[in-house]
Amino acid sequence: MTKQRDLRIVFMGTPDFAVATLKNLLDHNYNVVGVITAPDRPAGRGRKLKSSAVKKFALENHLKIMQPTNLKSEDFILELQSLNANLQIIVAFRMLPKVVWDMPEYGTFNLHASLLPNYRGAAPIHWAIINGEVKTGVTTFFIDDKIDTGAIIMKEEKDITKDETVGGLHDKLMDIGSDLVIKTLKLIEADEIKTTIQPENQDLKTAYKLNRENCKINWNKNLNHIYNKIRGLNPFPTAWCYLDNGDGKKLSIKIYGVSKTEELHNSENGTVIITDNKIKVACKNGFINIKELQLPNKRKMDSGSLLNGFEFHENAKML
Repeated sequence: MTKQRDLRIVFMGTPDFAVATLKNLLDHNYNVVGVITAPDRPAGRGRKLKSSAVKKFALENHLKIMQPTNLKSEDFILELQSLNANLQIIVAFRMLPKVVWDMPEYGTFNLHASLLPNYRGAAPIHWAIINGEVKTGVTTFFIDDKIDTGAIIMKEEKDITKDETVGGLHDKLMDIGSDLVIKTLKLIEADEIKTTIQPENQDLKTAYKLNRENCKINWNKNLNHIYNKIRGLNPFPTAWCYLDNGDGKKLSIKIYGVSKTEELHNSENGTVIITDNKIKVACKNGFINIKELQLPNKRKMDSGSLLNGFEFHENAKML
């Protein structure tokens, strides 16, 4: 019988998505000798320093925490070496220099929330929904010197339902991914890893970083395109557009929950129609029915509550 490797693990991650995996490691009694996460950052109106979700969890569980600002600094490298880890696990962290990912004996592997090689990059869960995919998943792979291109260890698929939002899919993949990391660890412990080199072709889909411009709704697109975009950004970072409420002023509004109605009509794209205390917006092939939205400097509201205190002009239009 093959002797099990004795793993000493350094974990790197920042958001809630990474916490699920770190918790699973502790629940399975893995030896986590250090946690590396992002430095505390100013947040909110008071600009108070805010710790990452991973740091908060690590503090609660009395784990050693490192928060380097420079991953190549000599002090950080020496401190990392002193942990004598033989494996590093990365979940939702930043790109590592070779001196870091090449350090441990058994390598450094990453959990990525897509079925690689598709959707490499910063926002794989969002873009899978925005692009209308019906399937996605999670992948573990050994890190190399490029972004999300290393040899694949394991994958697990997950169907995307037709009304899925990024919030719901995020949580499902978070749980599936944390379990896939444990399955990957069992292979590494037993020295039974078999990897697959990622294929390279020009048709790969990319998970571009989200910004204000690519989160803006274009009401001249067709119904399914707009519907997929809104649910692929709900609840974070949220799709947005301008509202001209008949006075020529542009209000920047956020749109959250929606449904869609396929219907031929003669309304101009972006036209706001209020019927039966409900809000719908015309686009190619139908209407987007808005269930939740947020006006500037207001809280998020369901459409019924909004209509109790806000009046849409008969010529209101989404831009």
